[in-house]
Amino acid sequence: MKILGIETSCDETAASVVEDGKILLSNVIASSVDLHAAYGGVVPEIAARSHLESILPVVDEAVKSVGWNKVDAIAVTQGPGLSGSLLIGVMTARTLAITKQKPLYAIDHVHAHVYAAYITKTSLPGYKLPAQQPKFPLLALIVSGGHTQLVLFKNHLSYTVLGQTADDAVGEAFDKVAKILGLPYPGGPSVSKAAERGNAKAVKLPTAKMENPYDFSFSGLKTAVLRASQAIVGKDYTLPSYELAGLLSDSQKNDIAASFQRTALETLITPARNAVDEFNPADIVVAGGVAANTELRRLLSKNFGDKVIHTDMKLCTDNAAMIATLGFYKASLGQPKADPYSLEIDPNLSM
Repeated sequence: MKILGIETSCDETAASVVEDGKILLSNVIASSVDLHAAYGGVVPEIAARSHLESILPVVDEAVKSVGWNKVDAIAVTQGPGLSGSLLIGVMTARTLAITKQKPLYAIDHVHAHVYAAYITKTSLPGYKLPAQQPKFPLLALIVSGGHTQLVLFKNHLSYTVLGQTADDAVGEAFDKVAKILGLPYPGGPSVSKAAERGNAKAVKLPTAKMENPYDFSFSGLKTAVLRASQAIVGKDYTLPSYELAGLLSDSQKNDIAASFQRTALETLITPARNAVDEFNPADIVVAGGVAANTELRRLLSKNFGDKVIHTDMKLCTDNAAMIATLGFYKASLGQPKADPYSLEIDPNLSM
């Protein structure tokens, strides 16, 4: 079964065809990240306009090597995400489902991130994929710019959200710290790169103590980075954050980045360790944009060994291959199809 996936939840316009939930046949992504860099974050109207320009060429490119006659169904991100961005993808998928007479499946973007790890084969160049698909019970650490969750899967259709962030997502924390340090957007890669040159123990930063051992919190860590940065340059809390970058030396920025990254990743590892100790999952999947962080990958492998399954870094950030893969499992397990005449977006969709 070949599924066309369409993803437009934020600033990537993506389409992909995946066969049988494991074989990547095409993966096309048009990103508008460069358009948002000047603003230090995604501008919803700019993102929506970019989707309008890109969606049809991206879908055509994804289907070109397969052919519409061999596409069995369409899966599309229903939410969560930016309303204007989601609308472009859903309306396109609805129209294609009607005109091409294909079944349509609505997909939860956050849930789908886990399914990037189920892709194990491709003839496309440049991919490093897992040798085998994850086994159940499965523990998923979902880490991105908008979400931080720890989820235990009994099977494809049954899961429990063990914990989640009480405030900010880890990816958002990386972006905010990058802004404080005057590092380029997106913050994840730039903070990680600066951290490689810094001393991770140079700045003492706190980790949140949560009542639920599977929950996360990053708001206090962001504030601690701000206060530590102000103290390093000899100023108090009245110094505006946007003035800090000009007062910090490169070595100081690197040390702050390294110390922040170490603390943020410890904040992720501890609840995961608690869950592994209690539930003893067969495999562990780290999913979402922050899953591309090389230090996080190293720490997870160090703590949990061969249980950890990493997908290719290109499939960690938003993509349509994960949407198509989850779409396959929904279709093959008899989950309800969406009505192409009435499917609505759900920007606040939650697992």
